[in-house]
Amino acid sequence: MRAERAARSRASYVGGMTHPQPAAVPVTSLLTDRYELTMLQAALADGTAHRRCVFEVFTRRLPPGRRYGVVAGTGRLLEALPAFRFTSRELDWLSDEGVVDDATLAFLADYRFTGSVRGYAEGEVFFPQSPLLVVEGTFAEAVLLETLALSILNYDSAVASAASRMTSAAVDRPVLEMGARRAHEEAAVSAARAAVVAGFAATSNLEAGRRYGLDTIGTAAHAFTLLHDDEEAAFAAQVAAQGPGTTLLVDTYDVKRGVELALAAAGTGLGAVRLDSGDLGVLAQEVRAQLDAAGAHDTRIVVTSDLDEYAIAALAAAPVDVYGVGTSVVTGSGAPTCGMVYKLVAREGRDGALAPVEKRSSAKTSVGGRKTAARRRGPDGRAVEEVLVTGPDQAVASWEPEGGELRALHVPLVTGGEVDLSWTGPQGVRRARDRHRASRDELPRGARRLSADEAAVPTVTLRLAGRD
Repeated sequence: MRAERAARSRASYVGGMTHPQPAAVPVTSLLTDRYELTMLQAALADGTAHRRCVFEVFTRRLPPGRRYGVVAGTGRLLEALPAFRFTSRELDWLSDEGVVDDATLAFLADYRFTGSVRGYAEGEVFFPQSPLLVVEGTFAEAVLLETLALSILNYDSAVASAASRMTSAAVDRPVLEMGARRAHEEAAVSAARAAVVAGFAATSNLEAGRRYGLDTIGTAAHAFTLLHDDEEAAFAAQVAAQGPGTTLLVDTYDVKRGVELALAAAGTGLGAVRLDSGDLGVLAQEVRAQLDAAGAHDTRIVVTSDLDEYAIAALAAAPVDVYGVGTSVVTGSGAPTCGMVYKLVAREGRDGALAPVEKRSSAKTSVGGRKTAARRRGPDGRAVEEVLVTGPDQAVASWEPEGGELRALHVPLVTGGEVDLSWTGPQGVRRARDRHRASRDELPRGARRLSADEAAVPTVTLRLAGRD
């Protein structure tokens, strides 16, 4: 009976036809919350579903102690958008579960986002109230994207924000991402991508490497040493398999003896030794002296072991060449989300014009109306203000900064439903990484301090003149 009811319902909303999709194409439409579909049903019923609307993604505050955030995940959102479809499988389940009515299912069967999206370029730094993403379309089209947008942007931006603090603390020393074992398997891929956007040099995650063209790293764990009868045999086997340029893990037993055996196995051309326990600063000093005394001046020292931005900063004076970070980066180093929200800020009125709307509840207010943003720079080229541009809708939509003092922050991401593919895939990661490097370099001196403080620059409002 259950199957028969579902079949009859399918026929009523798609004319008896199914809409299969190849299994290889991921469908993202159910990566959402139920209330988005139930709102759609009510709006379709009362005729408001096709009102033109503007939604905005922003965060009201930065995590305690953070001086800036980093936008990440934009490329992943753009990759997910074309796959936001309702095939027969999704429609069958929604019907069977009674989530929405047949009229809503019929709408979903043909759903395509045909609106526009503008926002901060991926890799850009941001501050409280920054309008990070502006989504425009009908209510029916745009409201369904809330959870997809927020789940991607909140997590990826949290990872990138933490990663940026780590690469900043490391200065010119490479930082490697190796947190896959501390995250959900798909989150691990997203985290690796976000970390590289914020300046990490490589990842241990092979799927992230394959999917986004990232450099991958990894040689051996303690298990490989323990597998063998002794360290000497383990190192000899690893060098035979990977060559003398490999990285040997020297702290399974005694570090000093481990370094001796590593040099005996690979010679002074040994690529690196890794330290994964103990007082890393002291050990790095001792190991560097031991390597140099043996003539292995080019052998690098890699340190791992639950590092975060504070531990990296504490090792600044130690002879460390490379840092490996796992748990802290994939969990946002204490701030696993950015608190981003997706709010309706303007909707079409009875006269056909867009009217601002805003939420006024205590502690969760929003500012109505379409907004864009710019960053004001001082004579030295460093940022001094985050500028929110507000005013009449058309004036804001067409605004461009004049002169070199203000740098516009919004870029087109989706136009008429067409995704700008230059922000996706491996080229999107490279583009985002370059943007982050330039954006962070633009921050005022002191913005990279790890000590708790206010946002690196204040947020101000520029209201344009004109008729509302």
